[in-house]
Amino acid sequence: MGFEYSLGVFGSLIADSARTDAYRTALRNAITPDSVVLDIGTGTGVFACLACQLGARKVYAVEPSDVVHIARAVASRNGFANRIQFIQDRSTSIDLPEKADVVISDLRGVLPLFEHHLTSIIDARARLMKAGGVVIPQADTIIAALVENERFFRRQAGPWLDDPYGVDMRIVKQFTLNTWTNRQVEAEHLLAPPCPWTELDYRTLDAPDVSGDVCWTVSRSGTAHGLCAWFDATIGPGASYTSGPGPSRASVYGNAYFPFLEPVSVDPGDRVSMKLQARLVGGDYVWRWSTTFVRRDRAPVSFEQSTFVGRSWSPTRLLKRTPTYVPRASEDAQIDSLILRLIDGRMRAEQIAQRVASEFPHRFSSLDDAQSRVADLMERYG
Repeated sequence: MGFEYSLGVFGSLIADSARTDAYRTALRNAITPDSVVLDIGTGTGVFACLACQLGARKVYAVEPSDVVHIARAVASRNGFANRIQFIQDRSTSIDLPEKADVVISDLRGVLPLFEHHLTSIIDARARLMKAGGVVIPQADTIIAALVENERFFRRQAGPWLDDPYGVDMRIVKQFTLNTWTNRQVEAEHLLAPPCPWTELDYRTLDAPDVSGDVCWTVSRSGTAHGLCAWFDATIGPGASYTSGPGPSRASVYGNAYFPFLEPVSVDPGDRVSMKLQARLVGGDYVWRWSTTFVRRDRAPVSFEQSTFVGRSWSPTRLLKRTPTYVPRASEDAQIDSLILRLIDGRMRAEQIAQRVASEFPHRFSSLDDAQSRVADLMERYG
């Protein structure tokens, strides 16, 4: 099902006025009395209700998680139940009875490159939106900054550098320093002026993968501990905010911190170049950052890092992902296959559970256990 927000996170998103005010302004500028709005990832339904407040004729509010039922209650309480149609599904799996004039979403994580955010917008623009329709947000520019923050670095590397109990754990560092984490960067952490890495124009983009170069000239002496990235959001004309340092910061997102393999001392005029890549594999992005420090009077330093390296892959798991691997169904696969074959619109769930329990008696200690297994699959596929 992918990542799901808690109600607390939904509340924090709404309460972040830099973000929510910008979205409301963009909706106000886009909506006319005849507008049809598609709200992708409606969550608790706030954008759907705002669209109705601003005069939209019809809103299709799409949300795959069970929070959609709370959104229905919110819409009913605000008198919009007859104008908002809630659809519990992913937008890429639905069709609409009419195409939308306005498509609104906020499917970002810490960065806009998050799960199926880009593919959902590309699909909605192609299938579910009228020609010439309005996409909200309009664009995100991802900004990259070279940062000095020993606390960021120590939180990832520190536990594996120290051995207070006499156990050498340094080998773990190579995994933790090939992962990124959510931090909050401040202006005083920057070693050089931040630079744009890439722009995601949601009106035209056609692929989820991003690759680009960024280069900094160091402006003060210090120690480079890693890269921080954030986004500057253009929600619509006259409506914008940033998730990085600045007066219009929307702090609910945080920033992505990509550590270096080791701290590097730098001085004004030193050059740091990086190739940063993000590739969508399955439902997650694999990140790669290749960094080179060119320093006056000192040897250059280079790092090659990837979140693929940061994952603890077993040899067996890697083998199973190769195209030449010949798989054989496990017993779990046989159980699930039987259940899926029996979900045919004719048998009740209890009958399916009885059949599964009778064919695999050693796997289910009770009929309730079998029923739970059937319910899990029915929730996903039934």
